[in-house]
Amino acid sequence: MMSMKSLLVSSALALAVAVPTAASAQDKLTLQLKWVTQAQFAGYYVAKDKGFYKEVGLDVTIKAGGPDINPSQVIAGGGADVIVDWMPSALATREKGVDLVNIAQVFQSSGMMLTCRKDSGITAPKDFPGKTLGVWFGGNEYPFLAWMDKLGYATTGGAGVTVLKQGFNVDPILQKQAACISTMTYNEYWQVIDGGLKDSDLLVFKYEDQGVATLEDGLYTLGKSVKRPGDGGKAGEIRQSLDEGLGLGRC
Repeated sequence: MMSMKSLLVSSALALAVAVPTAASAQDKLTLQLKWVTQAQFAGYYVAKDKGFYKEVGLDVTIKAGGPDINPSQVIAGGGADVIVDWMPSALATREKGVDLVNIAQVFQSSGMMLTCRKDSGITAPKDFPGKTLGVWFGGNEYPFLAWMDKLGYATTGGAGVTVLKQGFNVDPILQKQAACISTMTYNEYWQVIDGGLKDSDLLVFKYEDQGVATLEDGLYTLGKSVKRPGDGGKAGEIRQSLDEGLGLGRC
């Protein structure tokens, strides 16, 4: 597998792809994260602290995200040079005419889950109708909507499911405002456990197991900012180096 340093350097190189001209000393670049600062994005901060961005001539500013921040909208509005976003959100943005391109796919598998209280009566997806389910928005809702569409459930209440717009905490499931909430394997699920519920109190539905998982954290920039290998210039060389590095890093 790829070493931690190789992964961090690769991230730094991927950011450098967004610099369309030969990189001069410390080109400024703004990176918009998908969510609030947390372990999910540790690599970007470590790379900055270790000076890996400086090694490729970048002065990187990292902007935290949140439940009401859609990175694709941020870059479309000129608020960032590179963003961390999920594939469905990026595709939805492209459909609106924004030339958003993926320059590095950081996460290769989905960590998204729907975590439910067993005392809500849910034992399987067939029990979702009539229940309130917590869902992230800001571009994160697409996998959930695809899942509900696959199941044939409306998301407007009534005979279908009621959608609760979920913020950055897990209070809805702790306070029984929702039967289920959106969680990630590496973050919110453990917040639920820290909040007092036990594994035995919970039932988890992984999006991958339900056949509706999508690619999550990837690095995106605008097409006009990218130079392909062979076009000349520092960015093309860096992208080629990144591709080679990722290839060498595979198991």
